[in-house]
Amino acid sequence: MAKTYALPPLPYKYGDLQPHISEKIMTLHHDKHHQAYVTGANTALDKLEKARKGEMQIDVRAVLRDFSFNVDGHILHSIFWPNMAPPGNGGGSPGGKLADWINRDFGGFDKFKAQFSDAAKTVEGRGWALLLHDHETDQLVLTQVEKQNFMHLAQMKILLGLDVWEHAYYLDYLNDRGKYVEAWWNVVNWSDVDSRLSKVQ
Repeated sequence: MAKTYALPPLPYKYGDLQPHISEKIMTLHHDKHHQAYVTGANTALDKLEKARKGEMQIDVRAVLRDFSFNVDGHILHSIFWPNMAPPGNGGGSPGGKLADWINRDFGGFDKFKAQFSDAAKTVEGRGWALLLHDHETDQLVLTQVEKQNFMHLAQMKILLGLDVWEHAYYLDYLNDRGKYVEAWWNVVNWSDVDSRLSKVQ
């Protein structure tokens, strides 16, 4: 079988983001939801390989859709975990080059934070708010993602992502997505975001 995807470990303990994100949410989100995307992506790869060998008849369109959905979920979550850090190490505002770019492209951190928060709060249904680097214009841009079948078309480097699927916050904040978004700013790992920006330059 072709190489497979694997669930990455969290870069901190499950309870380290409390009180902003609970240990229970982190455990379920990482061990159940992210693992399901990994399993789904690997299952789709296996079906495609067996179909090529003539061992299985498949609906190629459906399997490719499943692969896209699951591998994108895996990639987004693999960025989401290190994008956060325990209170004390996360939160606040960025410095250095990242701060310079945010000031240049958004007119200041407060304006960026407000627009990113609005993007997260207004995603229709399930999805993500993302900060991207657009290599064509060499600037930072925001986008919303409904669900997660998108990234193989975007061709932009993801720097920061906020998961606003219900499984990311419902046990802590019920249906108050806005409260979750505001709490999340306390655990943003700006060092990780800055490192991702440095790699695209």
